[in-house]
Amino acid sequence: MSFTLPKLNYEYDALEPYISAKTMEFHHSKHHQAYIDKTNKFINNTDTGHKEKTLEQILIDTAHNPNETSLFNNAGQVWNHNFFWQSLSPQGGGEPDSEVMKYIKAAFDDLDKFKEEFIEKAMSHFGSGWVFLILEDEKIKITTKSNGDNPIAHNQKPLLSFDIWEHAYYLDYQNRKKEYFQAFLDNLINWDFVKENINK
Repeated sequence: MSFTLPKLNYEYDALEPYISAKTMEFHHSKHHQAYIDKTNKFINNTDTGHKEKTLEQILIDTAHNPNETSLFNNAGQVWNHNFFWQSLSPQGGGEPDSEVMKYIKAAFDDLDKFKEEFIEKAMSHFGSGWVFLILEDEKIKITTKSNGDNPIAHNQKPLLSFDIWEHAYYLDYQNRKKEYFQAFLDNLINWDFVKENINK
């Protein structure tokens, strides 16, 4: 099995002015593609026993094996990016519908407090990684993971992924990370995708 770069549901310039077409092109066609190429190389050029597995199966099977850290991180980056592109929408932001808002209020009291905690978690994460919304014990939680780690490897139900690696924002925001996080929450977060994953 070889993995391929997924086609986006929107054009590279569709998320402007919050994420530029240049950032999207580099991020999708260069960075994401590189993780796919490395993952395919690992599973097809060595006798790893992973050739017929899905991406999710590879993540679960390599998560706690120190001899397969490189495969895990690259496969994790493929999965995280696949999920990230769907977490963004040109029609995103605003408020979620009543079903998702019920979960937001139960966990954070209101949308503003949810955003505050999201930004706090993103800003305090050390190094490269991801912010995830997960559903655990019927409650939405915000968590961060380093490098290519992700909820799949920890038996958690992912609802949304958000890239906090520098390549995701540096061309547009330089060191103004908080502005990038705020722009996502206010204008790009795909609440429909969150709802879809809650109901899976």
